Amino acid sequence: MAKLVATAALGSVIASGAVWAEIGEPEKEDLKFGFIKLTDMAPLAVAYEKGYFEDEGLYVTLEAQANWKVLLDRVIDGELDGAHMLAGQPLGATIGFGTQSHIITAFSMDLNGNAITVSNDIWDQMKPHVPKDEDGKPLHPIKADALKPVVDKYKEEGKPFNMGMVFPVSTHNYELRYWLAAGGINPGYYAPHKGDTSGTIDADALLSVTPPPQMPATMEAGTIYGYCVGEPWNQQAVFKGIGVPVVTDYEIWKNNPEKVFGVAKNWADENPNTHIRVVKAMIRAAKWLDDNDNANRPEAVEILSRSEYVGADYDVIANSMTGTFEYEKGDKRAVPDFNVFFRYNATYPYYSDAIWYLTQMRRWGQISEPKSDQWFMDIAKQVYRPDIYAQAAQALIEEGKMDASMFPDFATEDGFRAPQTHFIDNIVYDGTQPNAYLQQFKIGLKGEQVLLSDN
Repeated sequence: MAKLVATAALGSVIASGAVWAEIGEPEKEDLKFGFIKLTDMAPLAVAYEKGYFEDEGLYVTLEAQANWKVLLDRVIDGELDGAHMLAGQPLGATIGFGTQSHIITAFSMDLNGNAITVSNDIWDQMKPHVPKDEDGKPLHPIKADALKPVVDKYKEEGKPFNMGMVFPVSTHNYELRYWLAAGGINPGYYAPHKGDTSGTIDADALLSVTPPPQMPATMEAGTIYGYCVGEPWNQQAVFKGIGVPVVTDYEIWKNNPEKVFGVAKNWADENPNTHIRVVKAMIRAAKWLDDNDNANRPEAVEILSRSEYVGADYDVIANSMTGTFEYEKGDKRAVPDFNVFFRYNATYPYYSDAIWYLTQMRRWGQISEPKSDQWFMDIAKQVYRPDIYAQAAQALIEEGKMDASMFPDFATEDGFRAPQTHFIDNIVYDGTQPNAYLQQFKIGLKGEQVLLSDN
């Protein structure tokens, strides 16, 4: 059969109401995708288990990876056709922080899903500084203001305050840094122009990389005092009785973007039909995960609990995936949006999401020199590809599998969310003005600031 490539002239086709070009046969049918053992890999597992990939003529193998670096390297060298990625990975790779390679994403995998956990000992030291409600329960969200006296005490005693995050360009790194800085704790700076990629320059709290499944054991051993990670590794600390999740990323930034599905740019160029079909399958999976007020989540938890996926106990995964979250042991609260896979346009790759990550790279020195607002926009457009997403979505609409009301209005969508106000420090984020956004922070690089060699 002849291979037809769907038109790339997305805006004009949709705006004119032209008949949608049928997506051609996949250039590559046998695919291998990588993931890390976290609950937010769910769209991949569901697309596989529900036959959505096969509906697109794709025969997919899903393979757990050892860590985020190995995963990225294998996508770059072609061993993997694509992968569940940290939202910062395609951006970091494209601008050359760490590994240099052009990676793109046309699909955002989820919103929210992370939390910050501290050890029982640190929680006991924080508790006197945490506001309480009339029943004596901690008032949420718990701010890092309650941790600052603890960190200050460690500094006075000359002891490092160590915390874990999963990767230098991870959401978890930026969320942990954001939360700490909002409480007056400096999480430190990177200085790649000086060869310093530790991220600990001038730090009050020292952040280091720990792979997600190893977080609880590393904290239990006393190597770190707390961490930011995705599920189920915060709830695991509660189940094991070794720590207390103090704040979710939903409370740090309501409905924040989390993971993305990333592919190498050259792979996408060589396999345009395959790529669109992959996105189609994953959109359907994301919708299934959120359908009927999360009615399918118990089945999703059963799938994820299998050893080939996340491999954690059903009850541990269900603690957050089914709309609740347990903080201190026995303090289980309703958090219906802890994991969001489809609603709120969760799957759409917004330029403003990309730009937020880039602002945090600049804030903490991973981007060491000043950049113009236009630079932020240009990088976002290189990496985030809503045009490919819209082709997939429109095909699903044409096939009667989805309704147009489930998606942004592609004829008018500019890729920017409205200014976002739901941050723990009440600072407003407008993705069209990244430098003005950075100016609002007391802690962090901004404007023309560059770390000098004597820092």
